[in-house]
Amino acid sequence: MDQRSPRDGRVIEELGTYDPMCPETDARVNLKGERVDYWLSVGAQPTDKVGVLIKKYGTEGTHLEAQKAAMERLGKRKQYTPAPPEPAKPKKEEPKAEAAPEAPAEEAAAAEAAPAEETASE
Repeated sequence: MDQRSPRDGRVIEELGTYDPMCPETDARVNLKGERVDYWLSVGAQPTDKVGVLIKKYGTEGTHLEAQKAAMERLGKRKQYTPAPPEPAKPKKEEPKAEAAPEAPAEEAAAAEAAPAEETASE
């Protein structure tokens, strides 16, 4: 990003991603090493925190072997993740047994509403 642009402003080029929710610490960072090297060669200056990530996970990073091992562990985790269990099917209830008691209640409510309307109009 251009340092003169706002924090959430226009991006010149996206050079990688950081996922803090990843369970493997070394697999959280994915950098495009060639592009990072290019931008550093033309004078781009990373922030302090991004500079640390570049030292660890850049093209000549200190944690590259650990990152590869973490990525492999994540790949295996996806293979062994069991499928979620299917939800239990609810028991079928007979609607006829429920419909019979409700019908008189609805008729009684309709009968009560009719006289109320007549008294309001008088």
